[in-house]
Amino acid sequence: MAPHPVIQAIIDFSAGAAGGTACVLSGQPFDTAKVKMQTFPTMYRGFIHCFISTFRQVGLRGLYKGTTPALIANIAENAVLFLSYGLCQDAVRFMSRMDKGADLSDLQKASAGSLASIFSAMALCPTELVKCRLQAMHEMEASGKVARGQKSTVWTVVKTVLKTDGPLGFYQGLTSTFVRELPGYFCFFGAYEWCRSTFARHMGTSKDGIGILPLMFSGGFAGGCLWLVVYPIDCIKSRIQVYSLAGRQEGFIKTFMGVIRTEGFTALYSGLTPTMVRTFPANGALFLAYEFSRKLMMDAAGA
Repeated sequence: MAPHPVIQAIIDFSAGAAGGTACVLSGQPFDTAKVKMQTFPTMYRGFIHCFISTFRQVGLRGLYKGTTPALIANIAENAVLFLSYGLCQDAVRFMSRMDKGADLSDLQKASAGSLASIFSAMALCPTELVKCRLQAMHEMEASGKVARGQKSTVWTVVKTVLKTDGPLGFYQGLTSTFVRELPGYFCFFGAYEWCRSTFARHMGTSKDGIGILPLMFSGGFAGGCLWLVVYPIDCIKSRIQVYSLAGRQEGFIKTFMGVIRTEGFTALYSGLTPTMVRTFPANGALFLAYEFSRKLMMDAAGA
């Protein structure tokens, strides 16, 4: 028997939060390298150089810079995302004139995931702005875009945003976030469900019975598909959020065209290597934590 809608919403929210926590803890150093290479592509020769340079300059803590806002961002994003994902699946059933609780196709689930990303983007944007600024603060100082010697903590970044731009300053890069999330999460949930369906078909079992490794592979494959599709958009979002520390930035289209004109199309893929290295363990951990915590809570609720 399906649990009460409120209980179901709490379960989806909590399982999403568990998945977001697992994702950050397993992939934060790679995310730090990604943001540094996106915003300062000429400063590093590649992923390994960025990794080693950061370690030499500021130690291991430099690779975990921005972990607190990253945790807040991912917990908020994934909690809202998976809560909305469940509700959006009901919306897709309604629009498709299906019975409540009826199984959706992989394509319908991908559509529900894309719709859910609208809500998660609102929760993600402010905390991701703080995270990106913390991660790239050393490069901003080294390039002369901001004065050296600034304290870089979560609180100092929050105070700076509030002082210079007010509360709406936390939503710099929101358009880019929307542009990234809508197609990204269509691919993310579509690839995840398709991969699980493929494993289930070949193993002669249900999606829920494919086991840990196929589940983690499906999550990693989903993350890889997402990033290959949206990476240039994410690069522009990171630049807007980081460079806005030095003053108001142009919008998404002007920033995009400016990068193409001055640095070339390949600059939009700076940092792709650490992103792809990170995506399998991080997204594998995300879906493993989500699916298992959700199953535990559903069993406890008698569903």
